[in-house]
Amino acid sequence: MRVLIWILLILALAIGVSLLAGNNEGYVLIVRPPYRLELSLNLLLILVVLAFASLHLLLRFIHYARDLPANVRAYKENRRIRLGHAALLEALHAMSQGRYQVAQKAASKALDYREDPSLTALLAARASHKLKQKGQRDYYLAEAERLAPEAAVARLLLQAELLVDDRLYSQALDVLHKIEKLESKFVPGMRLELKVQIRLNNWEQVLVLLQQLEKHDGMESWQAREIRHQAHQHLIERHGNNLNTLMAYWKKVPDDDKLNSRIASMAADAFIALNAGNQAQEVLEMSLTKTWDSELAGKLGDCSSTNPHKQLQQAEHWLLSHEQDANLLLSLGKMCIRLSLWGKAQSYLEASISVQPSAEAHLTLARLLESRGESDAANQHYRLSVQFCREDK
Repeated sequence: MRVLIWILLILALAIGVSLLAGNNEGYVLIVRPPYRLELSLNLLLILVVLAFASLHLLLRFIHYARDLPANVRAYKENRRIRLGHAALLEALHAMSQGRYQVAQKAASKALDYREDPSLTALLAARASHKLKQKGQRDYYLAEAERLAPEAAVARLLLQAELLVDDRLYSQALDVLHKIEKLESKFVPGMRLELKVQIRLNNWEQVLVLLQQLEKHDGMESWQAREIRHQAHQHLIERHGNNLNTLMAYWKKVPDDDKLNSRIASMAADAFIALNAGNQAQEVLEMSLTKTWDSELAGKLGDCSSTNPHKQLQQAEHWLLSHEQDANLLLSLGKMCIRLSLWGKAQSYLEASISVQPSAEAHLTLARLLESRGESDAANQHYRLSVQFCREDK
């Protein structure tokens, strides 16, 4: 519609000019002795218009010629940016699809076009690593360092990740320490270092990193808790050969972690193995008071306490709330044996077997009956103990 209107306006203008020029009989006389030039007014107007148009075109051409080198440079730069951006997008898409060969070629092309050198070089390095081309990987990492020194943290983080993939943990730690110097408490770096320290079984350092990560919200609380419990278990096992070091370490364990059933069970086993029954009992009772665990209750009978009557009293108090706990009944039987309460011990052991038969309960009862001269009954429980052992295997 707009085009039609413009056409009508141009036609109207042309008609108006033609009518005006047709009725115009004026002329122009130019005298320059000895010359004399006479022109019609219409011709003069046409020449003026043509001269103006020619001058305008000449000036436009001069301006274009003057700006031609800059325009060519701008065109080449825009073309470089467009092609580099397209190559980078291709590399990103190929990387996300697992087509590492395509990703490497596209990233290399983007790098040639100088499209975000830090990103493209690191992308090419990761793709080369996936293709197990370590020479190419190291080349692109070097290019990232040369072309984008301001992105040192990103480069070092990727380098550390690749070293971890290659199981070069010591070298990865060296790189992570460089990151720490550039940016202290860098959460991605600390998470990667945590992974390395776990692989190296540096559990003391694992606990330190977990504390820092939780402080900076760098890890889910449940995940940090699981790793922390794992670290405590390994450290308990490491210190389990010496009572003094084990007790010193146990004092450092936070109370919340001491109440965990797995940690308490492992600590109690370590103390029992070192003939530290009082410490084992304390560990078990602390955890059981917080949360009842039948497996822990079963370890109470293995704790040789210096105050066995108090130990028995506490266990019998728990029995009021857990009268069907076979492991607790078994522990009560063992406590009564240490106190030479033979009849009571037999009752608890038989009750444990009636609730849930086990090889240990049958074996303990067999030994008790044998010590009292009841050989036939003892042999029967010995046989049942062996039978349950075979079934467990």
